Amino acid sequence: MYKQILCPVDGSSSSNCGMAEAIKLAKDQNAKLRFLHVVDMYFPILDATGDFNVVNIDDILRKNGKKVLKKAEAAAIKAGVAADCEMVEAIGARISKLVVNQAKAWPADLIVMGTHGLRGVERLVMGSDAETIVRTSPVPVLLVRDSQADKKHS
Repeated sequence: MYKQILCPVDGSSSSNCGMAEAIKLAKDQNAKLRFLHVVDMYFPILDATGDFNVVNIDDILRKNGKKVLKKAEAAAIKAGVAADCEMVEAIGARISKLVVNQAKAWPADLIVMGTHGLRGVERLVMGSDAETIVRTSPVPVLLVRDSQADKKHS
C-alpha cells in the first residue's frame, strides 16, 4: 500500500516514537523509508537591552542533526529496514513547510511523525508543526503520540 514513507526526526522522545512506528510500517509494507531532519539556523534571543538578536550556531546544529539521523538509520538497519537520510537547513522557515515540501519532492505517499500534543497557551504561542503538516500535506499523515509524555501531562 505505501511505497515511500517520510519520517521527520529531531531526537526528542516524541520523534523517536514516530521513528519506531515508521520503521515498523516500512518493514510491514516493504516500503522505502526516508528520515528527514530540519536544521533551523534562526534563533532569536533577547539581549541585555531586551532587543531580539539572531544567533547562528550552525555547526552545533548540523552536528546534532547528523547524530539524530545516524541514530534513526541505525534503528532501521537493526530492524532490517533500509533507510536513507536527508538533512535540510532553514533560516526561520516553518518546519512544517519544509516537511511538506520534502514529501512532495521525494515523493512520499505517507508521513509518519511524533507529536508533542501541545495544549492550551503553549499551543497558541508556539503553534503546532504536526497540525500544520496534517492540514497541508498532499499525502496521509500518521501522528504517533508519546505515551511517556502523555503520562507527564496527566
